[in-house]
Amino acid sequence: MDDALKKTLAKIANTIRGLAMDAVQKANSGHPGLPMGCAELGAYLWGYALRYNPKDSNWMGRDRFILSAGHGCMLQYATLHLSGYKISLDDLKHFRQLHSNTPGHPEFGHTDGIEVTTGPLGQGVGDGVGLALGLKILATKFNTPKQPLFDSKVFVLAGDGCMMEGVSSEASSLAGYLQLDNLILIYDSNKICLDGPTSESFVEDTKTRYKAYGFEVYECDGQDLEAIDAVISSIRAHQERPAFVVLHTIIGKGSPNKQGTNKAHGSALGPEEVALAKKTLGLPEEDFYVPGAVRSFFEEKQKSDAALQAAWQTLFDAWSKENPERRAEFDVMHEKRLPSNIESDLRGLAIKAPIAGRSASAAVIKHLSTILPFLYGGSADLSGSDLTMMKQFPLLSPGHFAGRNIKFGVREFAMACAASGLSRTDMILPFVGTFLTFSDYMRNAIRLACLMKVQVIYHFTHDSIFLGEDGPTHQPVEHYMSLRTIPNLHFIRPGDQNEVKMAWLAALKYKGPTAFSLTRQNLPEVPGTDRPYAEGVGRGAYILKREDRKPDFTLVATGSELHLAHDVMLELEKRGKAVRLISMPCWELFEAQDKAYRDSLFGGDIGKRVSIEAGVAQGWYKYIGREGIAISQDGFGASAPASALATEFGFTVESILERVLA
Repeated sequence: MDDALKKTLAKIANTIRGLAMDAVQKANSGHPGLPMGCAELGAYLWGYALRYNPKDSNWMGRDRFILSAGHGCMLQYATLHLSGYKISLDDLKHFRQLHSNTPGHPEFGHTDGIEVTTGPLGQGVGDGVGLALGLKILATKFNTPKQPLFDSKVFVLAGDGCMMEGVSSEASSLAGYLQLDNLILIYDSNKICLDGPTSESFVEDTKTRYKAYGFEVYECDGQDLEAIDAVISSIRAHQERPAFVVLHTIIGKGSPNKQGTNKAHGSALGPEEVALAKKTLGLPEEDFYVPGAVRSFFEEKQKSDAALQAAWQTLFDAWSKENPERRAEFDVMHEKRLPSNIESDLRGLAIKAPIAGRSASAAVIKHLSTILPFLYGGSADLSGSDLTMMKQFPLLSPGHFAGRNIKFGVREFAMACAASGLSRTDMILPFVGTFLTFSDYMRNAIRLACLMKVQVIYHFTHDSIFLGEDGPTHQPVEHYMSLRTIPNLHFIRPGDQNEVKMAWLAALKYKGPTAFSLTRQNLPEVPGTDRPYAEGVGRGAYILKREDRKPDFTLVATGSELHLAHDVMLELEKRGKAVRLISMPCWELFEAQDKAYRDSLFGGDIGKRVSIEAGVAQGWYKYIGREGIAISQDGFGASAPASALATEFGFTVESILERVLA
């Protein structure tokens, strides 16, 4: 690094500090400490080391940067603004304000240049592992010796809090096993967390820990540009495994009275301290000051950024010409293009009932994997139970990324984060499996996936008390409603193999996250479910059996209780009752229908309303009314065969008839 560049980067670093202080102070809210402590790193990455083009933030050949310590987002907003992304100085002035382009934590899809939504600590590490893994998959699939299309790096900046959160351990252990030589995890080690010094709660030897994971481990002075360059340049040139860089920084560096303390962590420094800090740093008193030399540097750099992408595009065009079949597959994956006959193809897939929901889904997966090259699957050590393994394809393993199956190990939280990262390659549609009750381990990652609206499929099995003998520790009860409360998540509980097939079609069509709820036990085919998508599952809820006169009862059910509701209907009809039977596999799809359709199912006088679902009743009264009857499971289950549990908890035709006819 020559002296002129070093001098410019130092000026950029102090500019970042000034912008971070001013934005947080103007908002009177935020975290100035990390951006001030990591300003040299930000200047070095965006001013020199990262490969990117601010005029095309989705350029496929770019390096990726993830701020796992998302509270320090003013570092990212400042660097994105300076380097030419669609973040104006006015956006920085409206940090953390309503409808601002600079929210309190980085949000993918909201702010240009943000790769993933971060904030809950540690998850960015998991997302980064998934993104790095996805790029290794794509490199194996598409790179040639002459044309290394996918050779970029994934940089993740994490803090002390990220290191404390267990998800970073899960994800890093997986990355070390897979030997992801395109992942660079930088640890902002400033020895301060929100409540005070880390010595009060966190004294582990992180370097040794990461060596045990299988990382290459480095450390350097985070305020020394030459030291940072020496480490990052060496990694760029020689990396063979994931890299872990301990970056020793001073939180809030430049603030005379608050640097190195938790007072610089989670609140504005105060106008007097900002003024002192600017004087210390040699910055003018002017708010949101950007030196002309810094502007000129990045304006000039944009030419080289554009040239980088142009060179990559030339490489890509040559590759496309020489590899037309690969290019065709590339386009299918990039567009996640579905065959035009996908619905008829799935409906024609022979799956014989009775069959468990998980088994029916496995048959769909096997078929889809042969026609959808972008479909990749994995499981948290349960592929033999959740049936997510695509046996016609190999496993991914260290140095071998040509397979389609990922063994995540018993790492549900990291698996969910990695799934979001895989999706953010914009080339892969991941599905990940475990038991429904363990969705609790994944919940915050699912929530962020919903906030990002990334296309991920959560393949949850063993979805009720009727999994049987494993008992209440494994029997989900509150989970249906818990997942239904997350905005943007489509939670689908299919009632037989026909609905399973259309549930997959729903997930393929929806450009957001979908969760399947699938049974362990066999289910019969329910008459009337074999119908076009737009007349059945695609509506979210539909009338499975229409009454022949004004209904005495309306029964609505999901999943494994659909056939039970059908049998109850038959018994009521024997007693001369008129019954409407509704299947409701996906509340979210139903609520997206127009009012006229929703009213055609639940509007007006449709008799006594009865919901039948082996989960908590909460939520059902929206559809069945205060006077409706919820056949539900409002307590934990028990360890016993499924048939004994059905009798014990009232999920039999006789028990339900007794309640509804009382």
